[in-house]
Amino acid sequence: MYFESRSHAGQLLALALQERYRYEDCAVVALSDGGVLVGEQIAAQLHCVLTMLVTEGIEIPGESMSLGAVSQAGNFTYNSQFSAGEINEYVSEFHGYLDDQKRQAFSRINKLIGDGGLIDKEMLRERVVILVADGLSDGAILAVALDFLKPIHIRKLVVAAPVATIPAVDQLHVMADELHILDVKENYMGTNHYYTDNTIPSHEETIEKINQIILNWR
Repeated sequence: MYFESRSHAGQLLALALQERYRYEDCAVVALSDGGVLVGEQIAAQLHCVLTMLVTEGIEIPGESMSLGAVSQAGNFTYNSQFSAGEINEYVSEFHGYLDDQKRQAFSRINKLIGDGGLIDKEMLRERVVILVADGLSDGAILAVALDFLKPIHIRKLVVAAPVATIPAVDQLHVMADELHILDVKENYMGTNHYYTDNTIPSHEETIEKINQIILNWR
């Protein structure tokens, strides 16, 4: 399944979610700038708040796979796709490299969002939280989001994405209360592959979209 744009995919997800969640107390949490383009369509349709959890993945050297990711809270969460033994093996082999990458990732996140960050935990408390991505190749970013949400009492966790891999969906069945995935791929070609238009606004423009979401309620 292919989409004209991330906004187009967000509109399709919004249609799938509106009957159940239009009048619920929800919060949409995007997991990237591209996820905001998807999430703003959902938030506008459901009349709910929109925010973003800034994360950055750390890839294993020589492999196009994320070992885990750093969140804006500074926490590093390992990709739940790996066993404890595999994680120990990677950490032992790439210890210095991984520590350096974590520091650099957290530094970039801090420069990007400033000290205040983008997400207010109180905004999520006692709400249905809808985590939104523009594509899920694995569960690494979701594991970070779950770690961030762990101390917050939410009513329900819903995950929505236009496209995801089979392993990511398998993990999500354990992680989330409800899934809305439009297309599940056995051979994932990279998120951009599934969109005709891959224009993503600057981070500053993304923040403006988040701040203006109430004005765009439909």
